[in-house]
Amino acid sequence: MKSLDTKLAQVKADRSSRAFIIADAKDADMAFGVRAPGPRGYLAARGARPATFSPEVWSREEYGHRNLPEFLDIIREVVKQGGIDIMLMSAYVNEQLTIKEGLFRDSHVTPAARANDTTDVWAVRHGCYTREPVQTFRSASIDHIQCGKLDCDLDGGEVPGANLGLYSVTFINDLDHDRDTLLAFKEFREEAERKKFRYFLEVFDPNTASGIASEKMGEFINDKIIRSLAGVAGAGRPTFLKIVYHGPRSMEELAQYDPNLVVGILGGGAGTTYDAFKLIHDAQKYGARVALFGRKINNAEHQLAFIEMLRLITDGRISPEESRRFAGPQDQAKATFGTRFGIDRSNDELRWRRCRARYGFDSEQSPARFGSQTGWHTVLRE
Repeated sequence: MKSLDTKLAQVKADRSSRAFIIADAKDADMAFGVRAPGPRGYLAARGARPATFSPEVWSREEYGHRNLPEFLDIIREVVKQGGIDIMLMSAYVNEQLTIKEGLFRDSHVTPAARANDTTDVWAVRHGCYTREPVQTFRSASIDHIQCGKLDCDLDGGEVPGANLGLYSVTFINDLDHDRDTLLAFKEFREEAERKKFRYFLEVFDPNTASGIASEKMGEFINDKIIRSLAGVAGAGRPTFLKIVYHGPRSMEELAQYDPNLVVGILGGGAGTTYDAFKLIHDAQKYGARVALFGRKINNAEHQLAFIEMLRLITDGRISPEESRRFAGPQDQAKATFGTRFGIDRSNDELRWRRCRARYGFDSEQSPARFGSQTGWHTVLRE
């Protein structure tokens, strides 16, 4: 069984459970285009992949972004690490890794694909789409996500691709627009139910002026979610929600409403690494049981270490404030790292080495040294 299903069952059976679902959103190619794989400051262990840049025009360093093969290598590493529960991809990347490569076949990680790409995520260079009132749109079909082709005939067999998708809606407090949004959602929902395709529902804040005060936005979103799902029976409801975190009051209001409704948060792109750690901690404290981070992970100085820290925080083994101490003076960092993970260097050198290896430290490095290499010593103190 995938860890997603295990944790969903635990959360629904016991709302006090610390079971927490972490998703890595590697679907940015459906938003940013060429820049989607992220900056080349971090590469998988395999290193650079071939690329051609004419020296009279520019260099690879000037270009500055990973190419798709380098991006896929990082996805493979993240899945192998096992710190996440869901890997969200575009339909094309899902085809390459899930269908053709079988990356998730023996993994507890669940593959997922973005099932629609509304215009508020069309974040191409020099474009103006994200500033316009959002319009509904779907590039991917459920058949392509499940099988990599149209007219997918499973005949009761195993789905070769992903059988979980993200469907996104954006309500802007405009009658005609929001009605059209719900009609498109209804059409998708009914197709998904017929094809036994699971989905989770992403609800963005309005991307244009809505006339709603910022301090009231959480109430507006909560009411829109509950009202929009009230007419949907269990077979058509989302596996979980993904929303902007609007603070403790809004999160508790929604999380306590229905024990069958699992609430999650999105990470967003702004803020420091510490802000991301504080966000996931606070959201979990007030009722969230899922977090989906995209740019926060993809732009991290060390993606595997960032994911590991998220997991340690949601497991209750470390606080966001304590995470800063790993970047302190060398002796303090060693003491903190060892104490928090129950590692006595004098009696358990092997476990110490394994723990360092897990964070990417070589045999001579300490957590403080690691911080100086990756930039965490700066970011974590912000």
